[in-house]
Amino acid sequence: MLVIRRRAGQSVLIGDNVEIEVIEVSPGRVKLGITAPREVLVLRKEINLTREQNLIAARGVSPSAVLKLMERMRPDPPA
Repeated sequence: MLVIRRRAGQSVLIGDNVEIEVIEVSPGRVKLGITAPREVLVLRKEINLTREQNLIAARGVSPSAVLKLMERMRPDPPA
C-alpha cells in the first residue's frame, strides 16, 4: 500500500486517466473528488462488499422460491 499525505486542493494521479482530489478535510472525515473515464467503475468498498454478500446469498435461492415470495408481497386487490 502506498501512503501519501495530501491537503485540500491537492491531487493524486492514477495512471493517465484517474485523478483523486482532496476536496475537504475535517476531524474524522475527508471529502474526495474522483475524475475518471465512464468505463472505470468507481465504488465505495462497503457497497462492493454488500453486493458480493447479496450475490452469495442469492445462490441458494431457487427461482420458484422467488416467485412465491413475489406473490406474497403483492398487495391484495381492492374489495
